[in-house]
Amino acid sequence: MAITLLLDLDDTLLNTNLRAFMPAYFQALADHVCGHVSSDKFLRALIGGVNQMNENEDPRLTLREVFDSYFYPALGLPKHELQDVLDDFYDHVFPQLAIHTSRAPHAVEFIDWVSASGFQIAIATDPLFPIKATHHRLRWAGLEPERFQLVSAFEDFHFTKSHPAYYAEVLGRMGWQDGPALMVGNDPTRDILSAQRLGLKTFFIEGEATSSPGVETGRGQLSDARAWLESVGQSALEPSFKSRDAVLGILESTPAVLNHFLGLLNEDDSKREQSRGDWAMNEIACHLRDTEREVHALQLNLMLEKIDAFIPRPETSVWASERDYLLEDARAAGVEFADARVELLARIKSLPEEVWSRPARHAIFGPTNFCEVLGFMADHDRLHLQQAWSALQTLLGERV
Repeated sequence: MAITLLLDLDDTLLNTNLRAFMPAYFQALADHVCGHVSSDKFLRALIGGVNQMNENEDPRLTLREVFDSYFYPALGLPKHELQDVLDDFYDHVFPQLAIHTSRAPHAVEFIDWVSASGFQIAIATDPLFPIKATHHRLRWAGLEPERFQLVSAFEDFHFTKSHPAYYAEVLGRMGWQDGPALMVGNDPTRDILSAQRLGLKTFFIEGEATSSPGVETGRGQLSDARAWLESVGQSALEPSFKSRDAVLGILESTPAVLNHFLGLLNEDDSKREQSRGDWAMNEIACHLRDTEREVHALQLNLMLEKIDAFIPRPETSVWASERDYLLEDARAAGVEFADARVELLARIKSLPEEVWSRPARHAIFGPTNFCEVLGFMADHDRLHLQQAWSALQTLLGERV
């Protein structure tokens, strides 16, 4: 079974002197827009926008939307007045910042090996940069972006690495593949602890000034990662998505992933069933929406009203035909699902810790508790995103 590998970029695959790089980056950007806005005002708006992205927990908003909604009002400028200037910066000025980086020894060799070994590989860099900037940084590392199944960036991601939902979004965008998965990175908090909160195994890239992140699966330099991977059994890399943080991360990320998938398809493609018995994408979106509204909301109410509540599991597989899902609009259903999920998340995030261990009885699984029932909801999400990803690959493959 293929290993899903998530790789940080800066100071993992690319040596980046962040103390020199970030001030140089901010200053170069401020200088480039100085004809439109003062440097001080620009930098305040930029830092404020980054802070807003780090705090976002709304799966309906991309990080770019979060950033723009703060950044341009703070500048007092319309987006269209600055967009061409910023595009020019990332095309022609940002590449000059390569002088503050250097290729990490063994990075290209390591990528060659994991690629040849059949790993599914994502560049799990904090999506605070535009995709153009991240592609530049990959090339500085000696790597072409096309080599990777996914590269995260702020245009189409919804969470930063400060949230376990970021890692759930990466895995969801890769189709929630079953089997072993590993996050490799150098930041003790955002790369290691945050990934572990989702339930991932990790490999910590040790640096001279980095503190220990605590418990991790493996540690060393990138040059040690291959030998370590060859020495551990795949079972040691199996993730566990049973904790409260993991469940919340998956539930939070699912609307973001689903609506990204739906955005890649036109209305006709969304209504196409791949083969007899398979669901079309709009049937998946409608099923998730109605299950959220009618099943998950009911189950949550029952568990909050009574200790040891009986949790029914209605038969929902017949809804697709009974409710004529093929006649519905997939994107509208995705938006409605996201709204319903945000409402559910608002309720459960505010609950005291002791509620998460409250006992219940499930119609299918028997004796259980609050956290496990929400885990069943997360498993349901993962199952249908796997289904959606498989349909998406077929539909996009037909266009090539």
